[in-house]
Amino acid sequence: MAHVVHAGPSSHAPRRTHPTLGADGADDAGRYGRVAIVHDWLVSYAGSEKVLEQIIRMFPNADLYSIVDFFPEQHRDALGGKHASTSFIQHLPRAKSSFRAYLPLMPLAVEQFDLSSYDLVLSSSHAVAKGVLTGPNQVHVSYVHSPIRYAWDLQHQYLDEAGLRRGVKSWLARSLLHYMRIWDQRTAHGVDAFVANSGFVARRIRKVYGSEAVVIYPPVDVERFGLGAQHEDFFLIASRMVPYKRIPLIVEAFAVMPDKRLVVIGDGPDFERCKVLAAPNVDLLGYQPDSVLVDHMQRARAFVFAAEEDFGISVVEAQACGTPVIAYGRGGARETVIDSHDPERATGLFFSEQSVDAIVDAIARFEAHVPFRSEVCRHNAQRFTAERFRRDFMGIVERTVEANRGAGGTGGAGDVPSLIRRRWRSA
Repeated sequence: MAHVVHAGPSSHAPRRTHPTLGADGADDAGRYGRVAIVHDWLVSYAGSEKVLEQIIRMFPNADLYSIVDFFPEQHRDALGGKHASTSFIQHLPRAKSSFRAYLPLMPLAVEQFDLSSYDLVLSSSHAVAKGVLTGPNQVHVSYVHSPIRYAWDLQHQYLDEAGLRRGVKSWLARSLLHYMRIWDQRTAHGVDAFVANSGFVARRIRKVYGSEAVVIYPPVDVERFGLGAQHEDFFLIASRMVPYKRIPLIVEAFAVMPDKRLVVIGDGPDFERCKVLAAPNVDLLGYQPDSVLVDHMQRARAFVFAAEEDFGISVVEAQACGTPVIAYGRGGARETVIDSHDPERATGLFFSEQSVDAIVDAIARFEAHVPFRSEVCRHNAQRFTAERFRRDFMGIVERTVEANRGAGGTGGAGDVPSLIRRRWRSA
C-alpha cells in the first residue's frame, strides 16, 4: 500500500501565509526565478485546464508550453490570456481535429521544449507533460491528474473499446503502449516532487513510478453552484458521453425502473447508443449551457455517477448544490462522497459494481435512506475550493524548492518527497 500524503483540510499542513504571495496566492515577487508551466494539450476548458488556470494565477509571469494549443478563445482568459509555445505537432495535418492520433510522437515532441533557462518547471500532466527535460539545478514539480491511463492499468479496457483485441493493428497498438510505459517510467526520474489529484492517483503513481505523491485535490468553483430551493423528483447525470463514463449503463438501469425519471445532460460518442437504450422515463438533453446544468443540479433528487474517475469534479459540484450522489464506489468518488448512516455526515451512497442490478439496488437503498441534508452536502463540497488548492500547491512548491536547495541542487525524485513529508509533519 502506498504511503499517501494529503495536503488538504484534514492534513497537518501548516496554515501560514506566504509573504511574497498576492491576495490570490500569486508569486508577485518572482521569488522562484523564471518559471515554465507545461500542460499536455490545450483543446478544451475541462477539469485539468481548471487546475492549470489556478497554477497560472499563482505564477502569472510564467511561460506556458503545450503540445498543441487549440484552446477555445472564449475561455482564453482562464489562461491569463496566454498562448502556449507549442510543439511541431501543432503544424501537422489535421492536428486540430485529430491531435490524439499523434500520440506516438508526443514523447519526442515534449522533449523538444528547451526549458534550460528556467529555474522552476511546473507540469500539469495526464499524458506526457511530466516528461519534459530538466537539469539538476532546476526544480520540477508535477501535478499528475493520472499516469497515462491507456498505457497502464486501463490498457485492456481501451483496446476493447477501440476494437483492438486481435490482429496486426492490435499488435502495433500493444507495441506502442509498451514503448509508452518504458518512456513514462524513465521520465519519472526527472520529477522532484509529484502531486496527485487524489489518493487513488497517488497509489497509481506509487505502483507505476515507485514514487510517493502529495495529494492536493483539484479546485472546484463551489461558489458557482449554490444551494437549490427545493429538490424535484428526478435523477441526474451530466457528463461527456465517452465509454469509461458508463452513461449507457445508467440509462439502461433506468429503463427497468419506469417509475423513476432520469435526466441526462451531455454529448459525445455514446449519445446515439443512449438514444437506443432510453426508455420514455429518460430525457436526453444533449449539450446544455452552464446555466441549465447548474439549474438541474440544484433541482435533482440525486446525481448518479457510474465512472471510475481519478477525482470526479462533477460529483463535488452536485454536492455544492446540496444534491446527494449515488456513485460507483471506486476511484476518486470514495474521497469526495461520504457514505454514512449518520445524517450529519452522509452526502451519498456507493454501489459496488458497474452493472444494471447494482444501480437499481442503489436507487432502492437511496430511497430507503434517512433523508440527506443539503447543507451537509454543501459543507463537504467546500473542502475543495480554489483558494485551498492554491494555498496547498504553493506550499508544496515552496518546500520542494527549499529541499532542493538544501540538497545542493541534487535532490532527486526519490529524495525530495521524503523531505517534504518530514517538513509537513513537523510544521
